[in-house]
Amino acid sequence: MGSVTGAVLKTLLLLSTQNWNRVEAGNSYDCDDPLVSALPQASFSSSSELSSSHGPGFARLNRRDGAGGWSPLVSNKYQWLQIDLGERMEVTAVATQGGYGSSNWVTSYLLMFSDSGWNWKQYRQEDSIWGFSGNANADSVVYYRLQPSIKARFLRFIPLEWNPKGRIGMRIEVFGCAYKTAWTIIQHNGSDLTRVRNTNPENPYAGFFEYVASMEQLQATINRAEHCEQEFTYYCKKSRLVNKQDGTPLSWWVGRTNETQTYWGGSSPDLQKCTCGLEGNCIDSQYYCNCDADRNEWTNDTGLLAYKEHLPVTKIVITDTGRLHSEAAYKLGPLLCQGDRSFWNSASFDTEASYLHFPTFHGELSADVSFFFKTTASSGVFLENLGIADFIRIELRSPTVVTFSFDVGNGPFEISVQSPTHFNDNQWHHVRVERNMKEASLQVDQLTPKTQPAPADGHVLLQLNSQLFVGGTATRQRGFLGCIRSLQLNGMTLDLEERAQVTPEVQPGCRGHCSSYGKLCRNGGKCRERPIGFFCDCTFSAYTGPFCSNEISAYFGSGSSVIYNFQENYLLSKNSSSHAASFHGDMKLSREMIKFSFRTTRTPSLLLFVSSFYKEYLSVIIAKNGSLQIRYKLNKYQEPDVVNFDFKNMADGQLHHIMINREEGVVFIEIDDNRRRQVHLSSGTEFSAVKSLVLGRILEHSDVDQDTALAGAQGFTGCLSAVQLSHVAPLKAALHPSHPDPVTVTGHVTESSCMAQPGTDATSRERTHSFADHSGTIDDREPLANAIKSDSAVIGGLIAVVIFILLCITAIAVRIYQQKRLYKRSEAKRSENVDSAEAVLKSELNIQNAVNENQKEYFF
Repeated sequence: MGSVTGAVLKTLLLLSTQNWNRVEAGNSYDCDDPLVSALPQASFSSSSELSSSHGPGFARLNRRDGAGGWSPLVSNKYQWLQIDLGERMEVTAVATQGGYGSSNWVTSYLLMFSDSGWNWKQYRQEDSIWGFSGNANADSVVYYRLQPSIKARFLRFIPLEWNPKGRIGMRIEVFGCAYKTAWTIIQHNGSDLTRVRNTNPENPYAGFFEYVASMEQLQATINRAEHCEQEFTYYCKKSRLVNKQDGTPLSWWVGRTNETQTYWGGSSPDLQKCTCGLEGNCIDSQYYCNCDADRNEWTNDTGLLAYKEHLPVTKIVITDTGRLHSEAAYKLGPLLCQGDRSFWNSASFDTEASYLHFPTFHGELSADVSFFFKTTASSGVFLENLGIADFIRIELRSPTVVTFSFDVGNGPFEISVQSPTHFNDNQWHHVRVERNMKEASLQVDQLTPKTQPAPADGHVLLQLNSQLFVGGTATRQRGFLGCIRSLQLNGMTLDLEERAQVTPEVQPGCRGHCSSYGKLCRNGGKCRERPIGFFCDCTFSAYTGPFCSNEISAYFGSGSSVIYNFQENYLLSKNSSSHAASFHGDMKLSREMIKFSFRTTRTPSLLLFVSSFYKEYLSVIIAKNGSLQIRYKLNKYQEPDVVNFDFKNMADGQLHHIMINREEGVVFIEIDDNRRRQVHLSSGTEFSAVKSLVLGRILEHSDVDQDTALAGAQGFTGCLSAVQLSHVAPLKAALHPSHPDPVTVTGHVTESSCMAQPGTDATSRERTHSFADHSGTIDDREPLANAIKSDSAVIGGLIAVVIFILLCITAIAVRIYQQKRLYKRSEAKRSENVDSAEAVLKSELNIQNAVNENQKEYFF
C-alpha cells in the first residue's frame, strides 16, 4: 500500500481507536451526566399531544409538571417523542417512566438516533431488533446502559406497546457526555460552485470529481469507516431532476461503483426523494424534489449523501438546462468518514473443535487484548498462543468466571474475575487484558478490575512461537461455543469475518442475524433465523420477494371485483383456522390499519369496502367530482362519518398512496405521504362481526349511503396495488395463493404494474371523450344561415390568430437576440472571474427573494 494509503488509514485508525477505547473502557471515564433535565422546552418535539398539558416538554424524568408526562393524541405505533441535545453527544444510557400517577405507560419502545434530524438509524439492542422493554407502572424508572454507546444529536423514542388499560405515556432521561468526533476529510477539485446552461439529453453536461487520494485508497478508507457522507448542494431554475411524464432521470450522479444514481441529498437509494420529500415540505406537494416543480425561479435540493457503498461521488450529469431561463448550479462537499466498522467484525464458533488461526502474537514486553463475546455455553477458551514453555490464554472458566492465565518463564500465573450473574446469558460482555513488565490486569464489563504485580526479579519476556488460536486451542478441546467480535491485539483489529469465510465450522458474523439484518425485511415482513443466514417471511405482508419489497398490483377491468370473505357465516368462524378466522364474528374490531395504492381516471369509483354482519361498513371512494372520501359507519342507527379530501382530482391517472389507521374513535389518514388528517368519529368505535372486504364492484345488495352505493355499482377500473387490511392482503391472496383463502374473483382482474404507461392510453382517450360529452347543439331551424355565420366567425378568428402568432414570433425573436447578447456578456465576465460564481448566484437569490417578498406584500 502506498504512502498516502498508509497515512490515510493510519490517521483513521488512530482517531477511531481513541474513540472506541472510550467505549471499551466501561467506567474508566465519566460519561453519565443527565442530558435532558436542563434542556429548554424547544428541544422537545413529538408526533402529537393529547392536550397542551400533555406536550413533549413535560417528558422529563421524575417531573410532575403539566399532566405529568407526554401523551400523544392517539396511541398507536406511529407516535414518537424526540429530543434535540443541541450538539452531538455520546449517549451511554436511557431511562423511562410512565405518566405521573396515571395508567399511561409504555411497555416496549424503539430508540432511533440521528445527526441531522431527518436521516434516522435504529439503535440495535443486540439480539432484539424490536427494541427495549419499558415500564410496568407509571412511576418506577427502567434504566438501560447502551453498549455500544450512541453518538448523535437527536434521539427519538417510538412506543411499540403500552398499558392496554391506558394510553401511551412517557417521561425520559438520557445520560452521557459531550462527544468530540474525529473525521477523516478527503478533498477533491469540485468544491466550488459550478453553473450549467444549454444542455439537453442529446448534449448533456458531465462534471468529474478528482480526489487527493486514489480510488483504492478511498475504498479502503470507506470500507473501514463506520459512517461516511458528502453534502451535495444543487440549485435549479427551470431545471428538473426527473421527467415526471415517463420517469426518465434528467440529472444523475455516479459513485465509485460506476452505477448511475438518481436519489439526492437526504434520501436513501430506495426512496428516490430529496430532503423536502422526506420532510413533506417541497414547494409543490405533487413532487418529492423542489427542482421537479420546474419553477422559473431559483430553488435547491440540498442534503447529505450517506449511503456508504455509493460514495464518493465521482461524476454528475445534467441534461435539462436547454430551455429559456433554464439553469442549474452544483457544489459537492469533501468526503467525510468517521468511526471504526471493525467494532462489529465478528465470527461464530459452532463446535468445541472449531477455531480460527492467525500469525503468532508478538507481545514480548507488553500485551493488550480486548474483545466482546456472547455465549450460552458454561465454559470455553477464547484465545490461546503457545511457546516452548511460555503461553497466554483467556477463557470462560465457568458460567460466572473469566480467567487470564500466562507464563513468561516464572511459572503459570492466573487472574480471575467472578461475576454475581452468569456470563453465558447470550448477551454481549466485554473483556480487556493487559500485561507488561510491572503487572497484569483483567477487567470484564464494569466489574472491578483484578491486578497482579510481576515478580521483582523474574523473567519479563513473553516468548511465543505457535499460531494464535481464536475460539479454540491447539488440542482442539475446550473450544468456545458462541460469538466473538471486535478482537484487538495491541491496538490492531483482527479480521475475524474474512478468516471465518475459509474456515470449516466457523461462520462470519454472529448468530442472531435478524438483529443485524432484520431491517432489510420491508413492508411488514418478519425476519426469520436460519442455521446460516435468515429469510424474510412475507406471509402477513401485501408484498412478496426476498425482502418483501415487490408489491403485488392488479388491473381491474370494468365490472370486476375481488371479494375476501372473512367468514361465510360468523357462527362457524370460531372453528376456522384461516387468516380470516382471526376476525371472529363475535369479536369487536377496535382498530385496523389499511394501506394501498391506486391509479384511475374514472369517477365515481369504489376503491375499498369493508362490511360487517351488523350493517356497519367502511368505504373508500372517489366521488363524482374527483374527491377522495372515506366513510365510516360503525353504528347502523347513525349516518356515516365522512372524511373528504378535495384538494385535487384523485382520478387524474396518477399513482396515489393511501394509509388509514383507526384506533377506536380516532382515525389518522395520510394521502401521498404529504397530506395528513386526524379525525374523531361520532358513529362509533368498533366494528362488530366483520364480514368481507371488496375491491371493485359491490355485487350484492348492501344497506349503504347513496354515494357509496353509486360508487359500488360503478366499481373500479384501473390499477390497485399493495392492498392490506391489518394482516390480510386480498390481492396477494387472489393472485399468489399460498393456502386456501376465501377469495372470489369476478371479471377481468390481472396482475399488472401500476407504474405510469408511456404515450397516450386509456387516460387520454377518456379525457377526449369527456370533452365530447360537453359539446353544444346546433339550432336546426336555420341551418344554412347558422353555418354561414359559423364559417365567417371561424375565418375571422383564424386571421386574428395568425396575426397574433406573427407578432408573438417577432417579440420572441427580439427577446432571444437580447438574451444571447446578455449571455455572451455574462459568459465573458464569468471566464474572467470563475470564483465569483457562488457570489453571483447568491446575489440573484437575494434579488429573487426580495422580489418574492414585494409580490407577497402587493397581493396581500
